[in-house]
Amino acid sequence: MEWFSLALHCPLAVIPFATSIVLVIGSPDVAPAQPRALIGGHVVSALVGLAVLKLTGPQAWAAAAAVGLSILAMYVTGTFHPPAGINPLLVVSGNLPWTFLLAPVLAGALLLTAFSYIWHRWVRRQPWPRRWL
Repeated sequence: MEWFSLALHCPLAVIPFATSIVLVIGSPDVAPAQPRALIGGHVVSALVGLAVLKLTGPQAWAAAAAVGLSILAMYVTGTFHPPAGINPLLVVSGNLPWTFLLAPVLAGALLLTAFSYIWHRWVRRQPWPRRWL
């Protein structure tokens, strides 16, 4: 994640995975810690944030609305991942570009999924994930 921060010239604070890793490592059996929610939740919520930003601009009220809409979108798509709720807030309040969706969001979610798989399977010697999709 630090590499993404340096390569993309965005502050590390804008990379939204600290709470995701806590959830996936600390509570690996819950539905929001499964790959569908981890990857999908981050992508869906970032997309919502980018759409709201495009429609409204970087307004404080729009950032709040984008968070609410992203919760709804994650719920409807079966990708509910609470830590991903920060994405639309970051996108709208930081006026972030569409490239934020690919890196750090998608790339970071995929890396976190791979790390979690290795951690749970090889280090903890426990099955993870419960389900992929």
